Order: sequence, then C-alpha cells, then structure tokens
Amino acid sequence: MAEMNRRFDPEDRDRKYDFDDFLEIIAALRAPDGCPWDIKQTHESLKECLVEESGEVIAAIDNRDDENLCEELGDLLLQVVMHARIAAERGSFTMEDVIQGVSEKMVRRHPHVFGDVKVSSPEESLALWKEIKKKEKEGR
Repeated sequence: MAEMNRRFDPEDRDRKYDFDDFLEIIAALRAPDGCPWDIKQTHESLKECLVEESGEVIAAIDNRDDENLCEELGDLLLQVVMHARIAAERGSFTMEDVIQGVSEKMVRRHPHVFGDVKVSSPEESLALWKEIKKKEKEGR
C-alpha cells in the first residue's frame, strides 16, 4: 500500500473527513499506484459522468430528497475535484485556483453584499449580477 493511502482506512467508520482529506484521496486514486480506472480518466472521458451526476442532483432536488441530494452533491463534487486534479497534473490550474476564481467572482458580483451598492429585491440582485457579468465578458 502506498504511503499516502495508509492514512485512509476503509474500516474506520468514525473517521471525519475534511476537504483536504478528499483532495488527498483523489490524488491517491490518480497516483501511479492508484486506481487504474481513475488514472485513465481525462476531461473528455468524464464529460458523460458530469452530465449524469448533474442530472441526479436535479432529480434529488425535484424529489425533495435531502438524503439523496447530499449523496449526489458529493458525486458532483467528485467530478469537480477530478477535473481540477487532471488539470493540475497537466500544469493548467489547481483546485485552489478554482476556489480562488469563484470566490473572487462571488465577491465581485455581489457588491450589494460586499460593497456599498443597495438592492431591494431578488430581481434587482439578479439584474445587477447580469450587468456585472456582461461588463466582465465585454472586457475580455
């Protein structure tokens, strides 16, 4: 068993995992001595899985099934982390880059929460979001 994998015991039912543990688990799965299926995956090969997991999240929401929603969100998170890991292995970007980018976007697109802009309804919030997004896209 690889050194990295010794920290994770499938028999330990009381273990509380955190996000860093999850990142390590995915790294172990993709390591040279990891899982042959996971090692083989690419952005392209995972596209169908991403669509399938997204659909299962939507179904759980439609069914108002919180237990299943929790599980399916985990499966969707797996897809995000796998894609980020594949990109990191290629030197393109990391999970930290994904988190940084989306955090910056949330702060930037919510000046009514993180700045001085005032809105009085969900509709105004959405309109503000769309206007900021449009300006960002024009600036690219």
